Amino acid sequence: MQLPVNKNATKEAKALLDYLNKTAGKKIISGQHTQTIPMEEITYIEENTGKSPKLRGFEMLAYSPNINYEDASEACLTEVYENRETMKTALDWAKSSDDGIITLSFHWFSPLGGRDKSFYAEHTDFDPDKVLIQGSPERRAFYSDMERIGRELKVFYDNNIPILWRPFHESDGKWFWWGRKGPETARELYKLMFDYYVNELHLDNLLWVWNCRTSEGYPGDDYVDVISVDIYMDGYKPTDYREDYEKLITATTDKKVAALAEVGYIPDIDMLKESKVPWAYYMSWSKEWIMGEQYNSLENLKKTYSSDYTITL
Repeated sequence: MQLPVNKNATKEAKALLDYLNKTAGKKIISGQHTQTIPMEEITYIEENTGKSPKLRGFEMLAYSPNINYEDASEACLTEVYENRETMKTALDWAKSSDDGIITLSFHWFSPLGGRDKSFYAEHTDFDPDKVLIQGSPERRAFYSDMERIGRELKVFYDNNIPILWRPFHESDGKWFWWGRKGPETARELYKLMFDYYVNELHLDNLLWVWNCRTSEGYPGDDYVDVISVDIYMDGYKPTDYREDYEKLITATTDKKVAALAEVGYIPDIDMLKESKVPWAYYMSWSKEWIMGEQYNSLENLKKTYSSDYTITL
């Protein structure tokens, strides 16, 4: 039995991790990211399949303390306003759903400086290496932001709701500020957050999801509950993402349960049922990635949600 890396994990967090491990390779948990309060992605899936995803993703970007509203594009402001109050939405859903699973994404606007969508490296000069320097302004801002976000996470702890927490995602790329200096720096940021949230704030409801497929970026088995990867193929082809699974466990570890934390194209459920590649869950991305047929066909969506290999709500 895989136990959470947080020795003081809540019974709900332990039960969720155990459930993921028992599911992987036998079935797959359906998941969907939601980008706005109305969660129109869920409505689309329900209206077209008669089912609802078991796992639901929510976005914390609007909770970033350092959003530069004065120097933001219309697209940036739209995204921020659409995501306001998502934690209340997530909490209400968790309380009302029948064993639904929550995962959180955090496109973190840089703690200092930046303009527009400053979670992107191109929109901020924030240097993540300086967070690693004791007493630096970057480190102080980093911890101040973490404390503010920790308050939001504590509400779920107080309500006995476990969370699949996926900070510093896609750090194998350099498009986000936390990855601009490479996965090794992101690894150290992740470890700082882990120590602060586990040992200082005691957010024992969190399961720690690592999202980078490079060996040099892996924090180690003592810091990770779930290994995961984000995959956006150039075009659709039926796949069970086997090659990606093998690359992921080779670069990180084969001792942790694995997940498709973000996908543009949902996996082919027939291939998965045959191959039993042990993904515990997948989460398809929001808006046009799932609504309409630009990326995922209705035929494939219906096939996935009607399969006995798919776990729905």
